[in-house]
Order: sequence, then C-alpha cells, then structure tokens
Amino acid sequence: MQTGELLGSGRTADVFAIDDQWVLRRYRDGGDATAEAAVLTYLAERGYPVPRVRDPMGTVPRTDLVMQRLHGPSMLRALLLGTITAGEAGSVLADLLHRLHSVPARASAEPTHRILHLDLHPDNVMLTAGGPMVIDWCNSEEGPPGLDWAMSSLILAQVAVDTTALAAPARAVLASLLTHLGPAVAVRNTGRGPLTEARKRRAADPSMSESETSLLDEATRLVLELTPARP
Repeated sequence: MQTGELLGSGRTADVFAIDDQWVLRRYRDGGDATAEAAVLTYLAERGYPVPRVRDPMGTVPRTDLVMQRLHGPSMLRALLLGTITAGEAGSVLADLLHRLHSVPARASAEPTHRILHLDLHPDNVMLTAGGPMVIDWCNSEEGPPGLDWAMSSLILAQVAVDTTALAAPARAVLASLLTHLGPAVAVRNTGRGPLTEARKRRAADPSMSESETSLLDEATRLVLELTPARP
C-alpha cells in the first residue's frame, strides 16, 4: 500500500499517514499484525478507547494495519508541554488499566484472566478531543491484571531512575499511578510475583539497550518504595 508522511516510529513499527482519517502501521521486520487487529476490534466493540481498524478481517496473515487516525498529542507530549500534570497522567493511566481489565478475556477460559496491554505508558496514550485513546497493542496477551500494572509501573520506573530530563516527571506519574491501584488489585496482583515477572520480561526484551536493562534493579526497588501500603 502506498504511504504518505511518516507520523511516528516506535521500537518495532512505523506509522504513516494515508489521509486525514486513516494511518498505516507497519512492522519494520515484516511481523504479522493479525492478532493485534483482532484485539483492537474486540476492544472497540466493547467500548474501550482504541483506534478503529479498517477491514478488520482482512488478509491473514497481514503485515500492515490500517487504523483510524487520531488527532491530538500523546500524553508524553502533553506532559512536556505542561497541558497535563503528572498527577492527572497517572490517574488517566490507572483508569485506562482498570477499564481494560473490566473487559472479559477474548480467548482465555481462566476466569481471572483479562486482556493485557503490557506496554501502557504516556507515549502510548493519545489525548484526543473525544478522550484518551490507547495505541500500540503489539505486546498484548491475556493473563492476570497485576502483570499489566507491574509492566506499566516498571516502564515508568526505568525512566524515573535514569539521568534524563524525563526522570522527575516519570517518578511523579508513577507515584500517581500507584496511588490509584484498587485495593483488590494491590493486594492480590501487584506484589513481588507480578513485579518479578515484569522485570524478567523487560530484561529479556531484545529492543532494550544495555543501559536500559542495567536500570531494572533500581527501578524495581522504586516501584516497591512508591507502592502505598494497603490494609
């Protein structure tokens, strides 16, 4: 498919403009986007804020994903511009996780499993006129909600313990996110088990640099430090 302006690039994929309504998301390694299209379609049908997929059945397997074009800044961009506070950002992320985990799993028969994003952070939330929308579902799978909370927390914590200008806002967003954990989630799902699993997954992620991986121990300690005590 012919593409237009490059709108953004992540670790594994690029997003190109098609027109004012649609974009093309393409994996640079030719990866299959079939599962991602299925998850997006399932969530959109249940009212979760994700971009619509054009021709959701499409060709299987599929390497291109044509999706609704979202207009507005990423949450990260809004934080840097000062149009959203770190406290607000953490609250929005928490709400998006709670809403996601209220949707029944698409495939798993395990009653406690839910759809997990596993990469939900400020650069994967677009702040549109219609509200926040969650993008980049290539890591999605089904499992216990606590793993999703742990992954989001650890991603933020890695930035927070780094020596960049983003460290202070990342720490503030993380603190806000962790204060919005529901008691049941906090007690059952966000202890050392999910955090240990999240750390293992981050350490094994081939897209992470050696310097990023070296921050994992300190980041894990920060998540535990900032997680509020629960009765």
